[in-house]
Amino acid sequence: MKCPFCNHPETQVVETRVSEDGGFIRRRRRCSACDKRFTTYERPEVRFPAIVKKDGRRVDYDREKLVGSFHIALRKRPVSTEQVDAAIEHIEERLLQSGQRELLSNRLGEMVMRELQKLDKVAYVRYASVYRSFEHIDEFKALVDKVRK
Repeated sequence: MKCPFCNHPETQVVETRVSEDGGFIRRRRRCSACDKRFTTYERPEVRFPAIVKKDGRRVDYDREKLVGSFHIALRKRPVSTEQVDAAIEHIEERLLQSGQRELLSNRLGEMVMRELQKLDKVAYVRYASVYRSFEHIDEFKALVDKVRK
């Protein structure tokens, strides 16, 4: 595995952990040249359903877009990386278990909102307000009131 910092071709595995459900292996690595550490994940290669956008376009599922959405919603919130990883794993597990070849993007968005609601209420409201394209303050207020209950 090449070091992402200095591109040195040799890295050493320092620690290996299997996820709780056995779905992936997490490895901590150390570069033998620059001595920096980084994490890699090994998971089986599987086919996720294509995502059907609102305009009808079909795009491949992109884990990095999902990670990016979580990071934006959770910016400066007290949620650990492990919790985010677990939420994303839960979504991916549901995608695979669905057995569908295509999934509407709004269904994926709803899955993200459910996971964010479990993790952090503020992040949930942030994501929902953008995802649902609120155009009036009353829509936003109704969501906040719902979260408070």
